[in-house]
Amino acid sequence: MTEMGKIVEVADELTAPVTIGPEAYISEEYAKAEADKLWRKVWLQAGRLEDIPNVGDYITYDVLADSVIIMRSGETELRAFHNVCPHRGRRLIDTPKGQRNARGNKTNIVCGFHGWTFDRQGSCTYIEHQEDWQGKLTEERTALGKVQVDTWGGWLWINLDPDAGTLAEYLEPAAGLLDPFELQNMRPRWRKWVVFDCNWKVAMEAFNETYHVSTTHPEFMEFGQFRGWGRNQGLHSNIGYDAPKGREEDQAKLRLGAGDDPRKSTWEMQDFTWKNANTNTTMTLVEAAKRLIDELPEDTPAPEVSKHWLASARAADEARGVVWPVVDPSHTAKSGTSWQIFPNTQIGHAVNNMLVYHYRPYKADPNKCIFEASVYELYPEGEAPETDWEYTEPGDWPPVLQQDFANMAAVQEGMKSSGFRGTQPNPYMERTVPSLHYNLARFMGTGAPRKID
Repeated sequence: MTEMGKIVEVADELTAPVTIGPEAYISEEYAKAEADKLWRKVWLQAGRLEDIPNVGDYITYDVLADSVIIMRSGETELRAFHNVCPHRGRRLIDTPKGQRNARGNKTNIVCGFHGWTFDRQGSCTYIEHQEDWQGKLTEERTALGKVQVDTWGGWLWINLDPDAGTLAEYLEPAAGLLDPFELQNMRPRWRKWVVFDCNWKVAMEAFNETYHVSTTHPEFMEFGQFRGWGRNQGLHSNIGYDAPKGREEDQAKLRLGAGDDPRKSTWEMQDFTWKNANTNTTMTLVEAAKRLIDELPEDTPAPEVSKHWLASARAADEARGVVWPVVDPSHTAKSGTSWQIFPNTQIGHAVNNMLVYHYRPYKADPNKCIFEASVYELYPEGEAPETDWEYTEPGDWPPVLQQDFANMAAVQEGMKSSGFRGTQPNPYMERTVPSLHYNLARFMGTGAPRKID
């Protein structure tokens, strides 16, 4: 065999070195084919339940040429429709200029072209001069096209394929391992989006492994080692950190700082993370870490520092009406730091906060994507901030994310080089990369990882 070996046929083969060609990242033909072969076949995270709390509330979600209206049509009923009038094809609800999506409340949806009107169940209730169609406009022909919609983790999920399987089946094993973290109870602290100069897969792969931390984010190395693992999980994948024996929970997000004095390094890491990333922590965790030096003696063993820090933060949150779920440390370790929900969502979870990335193509241009990030935490009842999606230029994001942006743009350009032979991801730390392409190939029919011989 040559260096480009046999195609990976089963997920277990992803533990060995593989290579992935650049087609999925730079090919215009591949990008166009994604519309029918991928985006119209999978479950997509389209918004949060709290975005549509009242009857008549709606949001829209777009992916390439498809736009979907997701509406709370009743107290306990959700419906989703293709955002297109069945009369002449006009988009029914326009996205305001500069906004990620449309959002509002409607009793009826009225087409701005000829006034065809639809109720919250998608039925057409008014057509001017309907008699001119000589009785041919049946209820079926005039109703809005239905889209599958379901909920999990506090999110609204849609699927454009009427024959797709259930969301519950689709999300396993991710949902089962994430359910104990009660993600549905968290609310966003901030939500940002930007149109960025790279393929959506390049963007996703900038965040779905820890191998890049020591080089891209060297500041974090002052607080400990960030060697991590990546695992295929069927259609999905997850990542986590290696951890010493006895501290298995450190495979997850709420990690202790390393060094001779973990009290000090934990506080420094939490403070740095809050100020420079504004993700993966909360002010309660930061303040509890700051108290460690005063509350524990200098020679306190690391496992006890970790236990005290988290217990102190938990108690401080409970005092203000925020109750964390209780998750067994062994389960926390198995769940890791984040999950890549196929194809385009990443959920970085913890018992009291989460970081969510979302990636979409932009106008079928293989060199551009819509990149989104949102940070969530637990709040006392009624005290969560009101947030909406804020378009943010790359230079205005937190500094740590700007470091990742630099890689994303440079990778997209580098992959176009005639000298690029294909990616060679780390089989242990970056296994999520070939896992994504292994599953993409099942839909796209091309681009599967190949063994390196």
